[in-house]
Amino acid sequence: MPYTADKPGQTPDPDELRRRIPGWGADLDPADRPAFPREQPGIETGAHWDIPEQQPEGAGRERSIEHQRLTPVFGTAQPLHGLSGVIRRIAYARYSEGQTPHWMLLILGDRVESAGAHVRSLFSRHPDDPITQSGVFGERGRRPLTSRFGRGRVDTKHAWLDPLLVLGPWVVAAVVVFRIARAALVPASRR
Repeated sequence: MPYTADKPGQTPDPDELRRRIPGWGADLDPADRPAFPREQPGIETGAHWDIPEQQPEGAGRERSIEHQRLTPVFGTAQPLHGLSGVIRRIAYARYSEGQTPHWMLLILGDRVESAGAHVRSLFSRHPDDPITQSGVFGERGRRPLTSRFGRGRVDTKHAWLDPLLVLGPWVVAAVVVFRIARAALVPASRR
């Protein structure tokens, strides 16, 4: 069982491991392993528990379905909230971490959270600036074109998509705001 004070299982025979795994045992010399003294049986660790005291879970804490319980201590600084929280809870409640839908739902939850942050920023006193905050001006004077082409960079394969992903939501938001403003300001008979 995970999170116990006991070392689980039996250690395999070193000769068998050496035959089975090429290069196994390179660190067998105790002088090469800083954890060696703690690996000896009977060493007092100072732990006053067999299983650490469990932190209270509270409502809404996500846990993968393949685990019996949460780790004894976990973070609570960013609780799940809103639509992105609902999407992430579905990922944890229905799918194992070894399944693609689990991770795709977590990515979707991240994208929903990101879009919500952009919308909140748009209506704040200091909205995001997609041009300067993208780092474009940081490349000025550092050969931005020659550093990108002919050097075998992997990111050039998706470089054409980056402006769409960065500026696309801003263009869509501008069109929506324009249409809402026009609908509010221009009478229906003049349209």
